[in-house]
Amino acid sequence: MSARRDRVFIFGLVLLNVLLILFTFGFIWNTQSSINTIISQTNPTTINPPRISTHTPYYPPKTTLPASVTAFPVQQIPTATISPTALPENSEWIGTSLGGRPILIYRFGQGQNERLIVAGIHGGNEYNTVLLAEQLIQYLYSHPTDIPKDKTLYILPDLNPDGLERSWDIYGRANDHGVDLNHNFPYRWSQNWNHENCWHYLDLNGGQAPASEPETQALMGFILSHPIKALISYHSAAMGIFPGGNPPFPPSLSLARTIAQVSHYPYPPLDSGCDYTGNLTDWAATLGIASVDIELTNHRETDFEQNLSILHAFLHW
Repeated sequence: MSARRDRVFIFGLVLLNVLLILFTFGFIWNTQSSINTIISQTNPTTINPPRISTHTPYYPPKTTLPASVTAFPVQQIPTATISPTALPENSEWIGTSLGGRPILIYRFGQGQNERLIVAGIHGGNEYNTVLLAEQLIQYLYSHPTDIPKDKTLYILPDLNPDGLERSWDIYGRANDHGVDLNHNFPYRWSQNWNHENCWHYLDLNGGQAPASEPETQALMGFILSHPIKALISYHSAAMGIFPGGNPPFPPSLSLARTIAQVSHYPYPPLDSGCDYTGNLTDWAATLGIASVDIELTNHRETDFEQNLSILHAFLHW
């Protein structure tokens, strides 16, 4: 009898445990179902696609040159002339852009050893180079004695005023013909190039012919009519200091090393594998001008203090 009671008692305990387990599973299932319902109400499975802007940034159409322009015209670069328009005493109007905007150069000093700084070749895409050039101009107005007596410094703050006016982004890079001016100079020129390792965000070209663009002609005319010994061309962004020449011109290498010693810009520069055809500094090197491209840190800041050190090194190189 005692043994039978024990078996009944054990069976009751087992049955109770089974009921507790079933109750626990039921509670968990019910809780999960409630959670899923809440989630489905909060995050419906039908997701609306993101809105896509219908705004298309303005970009001027590519136009062709007049039929009178030959494929490879004889290079006849106009000499720089001073505009009759009232300008500061130390400025020259050396040419006009396709859009009719003036291209100005500012002069500091009276020495026979002439040097040139060029900015804004890529217009609004590299607007901070224009801002830097304007800062340097204002600094030299306040500190004219920083120019050594044997030097003359010219600063061209904006070679591509149409691009600067058009847009402060990639759509401001070319001139009004859709030409990348830094591929338009008559050394190793090519109308098109391999964009894979180069700047490739828009389909730009090197012009219908070498030096086909009025902005290029204005700068070339100024350089060819002055005994320029050294040149800096400012760009952005972040690639470093590039000595002009292909292969690099030894005086360009010397100038690049001097600038690297007083700056934090990469030197040797970063090598993307791009073939820089029709480049300003490569063309200048063929004239015996020590020349470098300097890329600012980004597309916003001017790195003024760093470039003030570069300015002094450039003037005393």
